[in-house]
Amino acid sequence: MASMLKAPVLIQTTLFPDIEADVSYKKPTDRTSTFADNMKLPIHRWFRYSAGFSAEWVKEVVREFKNGNKINLFDPFAGSGTTVLAGEECGVQSYGIESHPFIIRVAKAKLLWYENPNKFLDFAMHVFNYAKTLKEPIDHYPALIYKCYSEESLSELDKIKKSWVYHNDNSTYSELTWLALIGILRLTSMAGTAPWQYVLPRKVKKVNISPYEAFMTQIDMIFKDMNYFRRHVKQPMGIIFQDDARLCSTIKDDSIDLIVTSPPYANNYDYADATRFEMSFLGEINGWGDLQDKVRSHLIRSCSQHMISKNDDLNEILRDNNLKPIINEISSVCAELNQERLLHGGKKNYHLMIAAYFSDLAKTWIALRRVCRENSNVCFVIGDSAPYGIYVPVDKWLGELAVAAGFKSYYFEKTRDRNIKWKNRKHRIPLHEGRLWIKG
Repeated sequence: MASMLKAPVLIQTTLFPDIEADVSYKKPTDRTSTFADNMKLPIHRWFRYSAGFSAEWVKEVVREFKNGNKINLFDPFAGSGTTVLAGEECGVQSYGIESHPFIIRVAKAKLLWYENPNKFLDFAMHVFNYAKTLKEPIDHYPALIYKCYSEESLSELDKIKKSWVYHNDNSTYSELTWLALIGILRLTSMAGTAPWQYVLPRKVKKVNISPYEAFMTQIDMIFKDMNYFRRHVKQPMGIIFQDDARLCSTIKDDSIDLIVTSPPYANNYDYADATRFEMSFLGEINGWGDLQDKVRSHLIRSCSQHMISKNDDLNEILRDNNLKPIINEISSVCAELNQERLLHGGKKNYHLMIAAYFSDLAKTWIALRRVCRENSNVCFVIGDSAPYGIYVPVDKWLGELAVAAGFKSYYFEKTRDRNIKWKNRKHRIPLHEGRLWIKG
């Protein structure tokens, strides 16, 4: 395969920039790091998971890198399947791994688009029609669920769930119908949702849709999207495994040509809490505290909620040999965070979180180096961080850890500024977001 690293002339003219050059050009309307556009795309729109990036941009990257060759695409933080689905649309073998036990199920269900749409529709309608005949009282739910629905809406959702359980035969059509139900939970709730998917029971929506109506609409959308993909995508070429990015144990050595991903940001966003609503409705958890064992223990340590154990020790984390390339800088930042937190009411363990985050990502780079072929390319959509107003140069440290793991070089391409409108912000440190390009 010819090298995909092209020297830019005045501005960046390729998706694979010369990582030795100092290029600061960005497209005026760059939307790489937004998932919002995905909610208009077939299959992608089946479930709203805000952690992600533009599927259309992923297709641009894949097509340019592919350049007529046969390649293997990989996303070690697959989320709800954006990269893998985009790879399938481009006709490349696509792999993903995801450690979140709920989101991996969503992603796998999306990859069932190739199944017979008519059989799915028949199964889903059986579930719907049977639900309308049920007379049983509403099952017991965690307190969060009662706060988020009217009695009438919860009754309809409860009947759909009971009907699905009754008809569940562990078939692909059953799983697609499960996803149809999950996809309407927020739509039919009277509670609002924060931009990062946290449910806000005190924020009441003016309009919400009947679950029966929403379920029929969702079934119709899935049916149409399945037909669309079957017409436009030659064959299913995507596989997603439940696995840990720090290990990549399900991916073969020297098998990957291109990685496009967005790892968790070191910004205290709790990916476990983002699905607490759905998991509570399903009865998989009873409350917020259950998330620690059920979800957080599987994830990259990117929020302070991961660092609540009395056994977490900063010096122990920093003794990780994989952190040697950045040890002086990260030790200084973590020490400053440890002092700063004492001045704040929450006393959040950002110092532990930052140390653990980079320790986890260092392990991830080692695993990625093992699975990547020579001259592979890696793109991380990433943003920097400033907990308690103390700056953490995320892109720089991740680049240095990648090189230490055996990759050849790195380059950061800024796509947008963040935290520049100071109103209601906790600090005034300007931040940015962009693409970290790694040469294999």
